[in-house]
Amino acid sequence: MNKSFLRSLRARLIIGAVIWIAIGVYAAGIFIAALFRQYATELVDAELRNHLEELVSLIDVDTDGFPHLHRLPSDPVFGEIGSGYSWQVSRSGESLIKSTSASTVELPIPDDALGANEVRKLVLKGQRGPMTVFERLYAPEGGMPTPPLRIQVGAEAAIIDRMLPTFNIPLTFSLALLALALIVAAALQVSFGLRPMSRLRRALGAVGSGKSAKLPGDFPSEVQPLVDDLNNLIEVNRQMVLRARAQAGNLAHALKTPLAVLTDESHRLESRGQAETAAVILQQSQRMQRQIDYQIARARAAASRSVPGVIAPVVPTVSNIIAAMKRLYRAKNLRMDVDVDARCVALCDPMDLNEMLANLIDNACKWGTQAIVIRGFMDESRNEDVIAVEDDGPGLPPESMEVVFRIGERLDEQVPGSGLGLPIVRDLAQLYGGEIRLEHSTKGGLKAILKLPQAPA
Repeated sequence: MNKSFLRSLRARLIIGAVIWIAIGVYAAGIFIAALFRQYATELVDAELRNHLEELVSLIDVDTDGFPHLHRLPSDPVFGEIGSGYSWQVSRSGESLIKSTSASTVELPIPDDALGANEVRKLVLKGQRGPMTVFERLYAPEGGMPTPPLRIQVGAEAAIIDRMLPTFNIPLTFSLALLALALIVAAALQVSFGLRPMSRLRRALGAVGSGKSAKLPGDFPSEVQPLVDDLNNLIEVNRQMVLRARAQAGNLAHALKTPLAVLTDESHRLESRGQAETAAVILQQSQRMQRQIDYQIARARAAASRSVPGVIAPVVPTVSNIIAAMKRLYRAKNLRMDVDVDARCVALCDPMDLNEMLANLIDNACKWGTQAIVIRGFMDESRNEDVIAVEDDGPGLPPESMEVVFRIGERLDEQVPGSGLGLPIVRDLAQLYGGEIRLEHSTKGGLKAILKLPQAPA
């Protein structure tokens, strides 16, 4: 059984219901079986009482005081050897006559006295096990004065034991079917009762995948407060992200003017002959600009990552970037080979995906000589999208594969750039749970492999 199912609320409710149903049905079975045994015992006792009265009415005593039956008892079980039923007439502890069923076995005769009109029930130990015996005294009218006759009718306890399976086996099957029906009913009830939770999970999945902006508001009264709180949380989170993006933009705009002033001042100093001071100011201004651009990009990505439902289709993003790069690098006349699976939809903000792919494709266009290749596919085993960008440029030595991910690192100062592209790509990918790595391309240049989580279908 799936471990996740065993940890679910549904499993707890169903398992709990199964346990209590099993206990209840088992207890009911024991109680019903005990009631039937009591009923069977009372039924046998009533039969023995009737047989005792019939036997008394059938006894005749001859002139010698010896008892006889003027006919056999009506129940044929007394004529079957081993039937378990028997009767016996005795006097002064000596058996005089008995039923054919008793054969050579005699009913035990108690030593204690019995009242004249007393009918007594005894449980005696017979030769084949316990026996239930009803007995009474019979004193014939007239004739010779002799001690009264002790009349006994008995039945073995095994008779009741043989009756029980005929009832207990159907009872067991009936209770098993009842338990199964109750378990199925409990499972259906749990499934029906937890259906709003399954619907809530699907609704949350729709929000997480970007198909819906908020949860629907038609849940049962027990769940609706939770739904309202989640919708409020989603809205508050969205507003916080909007404020964070606005503040990041405001910060960038506020710092742009002072940096522009410092850059302009460095040029003035250089024109006045203070080249060394101007170079220091310009260098530090550029470092501040790179750090500001880098941190603002990270802040925007972190804010986007906290918003549920941000997804970005890869194909249109790549198409827009390719269109821009063809215009930008028109002079190089690069051949761009693009093959991206239309099912690739990354779980990230479209602006951040655009920034990551734009940096990678722009680098490939800068260093490529004749062609670049862009491939995109789904790795379903790891639930992620893989986008590979290759060029046929000079490539990188192995020791430089990690150096280029440092902020501001540029291996060739003659090629335009800020040294922020690859660091930003790595940070954005890691913020979304993905990764970026560089390899040697089969075309002789560099191959950048970007992996991002796949958005839920």
